[in-house]
Amino acid sequence: MRAAIVSDTHIKSRAAELPEWVREELRAADHVIHAGDFDSRPALEEVRSLAAECTLVGGNMDRAFDLPEVATVALGGVRFVVTHGTGPDANYESRVAAIVDDYAATDRPTVGVSGHTHALLDTTVDGYRLLNPGSATGAWPAQEATMMVAEVADGEVDVEVRRE
Repeated sequence: MRAAIVSDTHIKSRAAELPEWVREELRAADHVIHAGDFDSRPALEEVRSLAAECTLVGGNMDRAFDLPEVATVALGGVRFVVTHGTGPDANYESRVAAIVDDYAATDRPTVGVSGHTHALLDTTVDGYRLLNPGSATGAWPAQEATMMVAEVADGEVDVEVRRE
């Protein structure tokens, strides 16, 4: 199972469009996870149209889109808990880990996916692996456009960062 993990596209407020290389990764994935801040309905609809299957949450810029604040999906024997991570930078990791803990699986590994900071993150907090793919468009304050591609099988997650 190949999962494309993106966040913070911020189209049109901070970026004009998804980079073509990101579109290609979304098309190639079995499942797309977007951790919020689409920032426009056209951006949300484009991600939906490119994804074979998707799990989407709303960020602080997505209040009008009726997206959940937290979503879960089981892929390759792993539960992914997806949230935007809205709030201050202080205590970001522990805040996200607490949300992940509230939705964690008891019968399989659980991985948290969040966004909001526009900064890459792959760390373990309170026993949970936390992933933040940065900003897929390089929206400020990101210094570059980034996303993650995860190969998920038999309860294992292998993550690669893709960047422009």
